[in-house]
Amino acid sequence: MITPVLLCGGSGTRLWPLSRKSYPKQFAQLLGDQTLFQASASRLTGADYARPLVITASDFRFVVAEQLQAAGIDPSAILLEPEGRNTAPAVLAAALHVAQDDPDGLMLVSPSDHAIGDIEAFAEAVKAGVPVAREGRLVTFGITPTYAETGYGYLELHEPPQGEAPVPLSRFVEKPDLARAEAMLADKRYLWNSGIFLFRARDILAAFKANAPHLMTPVQEALESARPDLGFLRLAPEPWADAENISLDFAVMEHADNLSVVPFPHGWSDLGGWDAVWRESQRDETGVALSGDATALDCENTLLRSEDDQLSLVGIGLRDIIAVAMPDAVLVAHASQAQKVKDAVSALKAEGTRQATEFPKDHRPWGWFESLAIGERFQVKRIQVKPGAALSLQSHRHRSEHWVVVQGTAKVTIDGAEHLVTENQSVYVPLGAQHRLENPGLLPVVLIEIQTGAYLGEDDIIRYEDIYERSDGE
Repeated sequence: MITPVLLCGGSGTRLWPLSRKSYPKQFAQLLGDQTLFQASASRLTGADYARPLVITASDFRFVVAEQLQAAGIDPSAILLEPEGRNTAPAVLAAALHVAQDDPDGLMLVSPSDHAIGDIEAFAEAVKAGVPVAREGRLVTFGITPTYAETGYGYLELHEPPQGEAPVPLSRFVEKPDLARAEAMLADKRYLWNSGIFLFRARDILAAFKANAPHLMTPVQEALESARPDLGFLRLAPEPWADAENISLDFAVMEHADNLSVVPFPHGWSDLGGWDAVWRESQRDETGVALSGDATALDCENTLLRSEDDQLSLVGIGLRDIIAVAMPDAVLVAHASQAQKVKDAVSALKAEGTRQATEFPKDHRPWGWFESLAIGERFQVKRIQVKPGAALSLQSHRHRSEHWVVVQGTAKVTIDGAEHLVTENQSVYVPLGAQHRLENPGLLPVVLIEIQTGAYLGEDDIIRYEDIYERSDGE
């Protein structure tokens, strides 16, 4: 049995505005009916796989659990990183966790935001790597290049691969400039580095001890001092902070001498920019890809995405253009400049623009909310509460609230008094009152919340009880 290890972090900059720091791209439905995270988890299920191990940030823990549940997948564990430290500490924590039960256990480490079109071919590639991994080698998967990509790292082989059998790896090559990428495309010894690895727990631990021993103590202590948090395992923050922020490639793989590569000549993309999304999307005969309420007239090689049912996006006479429309932000870029989106996000951050990092829908364990209108001393939100879910028992120092239920029936508690509030009914929550909203029904509750007061920030919450065991700042 292979234990899938899904790395689920991300800064959410390259596919802005759909992807943001508070809701990175793996949680979005970029291609198909599943999110990238769900698709990644789903293709690593079946008779050959154990339950997946997920490593993610604390802020994403509930959306990870919710999306796994929606996909019908039960994880073996969800490890919560106190802070992002890149892939090397994350993979080391996963290996130590797997080795507790089976040092010889096979691990398939995979990012959770990649697209793989031929799932059966990928399953066969994994099977091809298993015997080599059981011999003690570290196996990676190299993608046959189809164009001169400057945004990927490369794998150099001793000689061009013959078929899809595992071959020894000569060295890793960093992201090249265009001239170098074109030369490597012509030289069949080079493959794209997918960032997917297969190995036994004991072998990757030996590689860390040999090549990055300084990571062993802080990561091991973070795991040994980890504490359960509902259905999650929260790594200890103090030792974790001492772990170097470094990638698995830099820390271990580029120094190891027991690496093999399984060539994969089938569809794969890390969706590292909107140009990659365009390539992976269904396009018409003019190269136009549409998503949502989008219309193209006399356009070529263009991506138009409307991410809101109330927002119509129309393109006229566009060539090689990417346009993505969200309720609170719009991106328009030439396809050749897609990699500069992260620079735009940096500029927005420097200006203090909220849209740089915050998603318009704020996902919480009980559901979600979005701001509809903000003005001086007031804010209007739409809130959806899942069946059986409940907000915390809380109060506010600076604001009062009016709740109008527009769908379902809510159970509202205000200073100990309980009320059932149904569709077209409302309730007032005075400033300072202890209150809670619950959904006792089988359908979602939707309400409009009107806040009034001197300060309307999300940190104006004092929690008294919370079934999700969150702190006041969460």
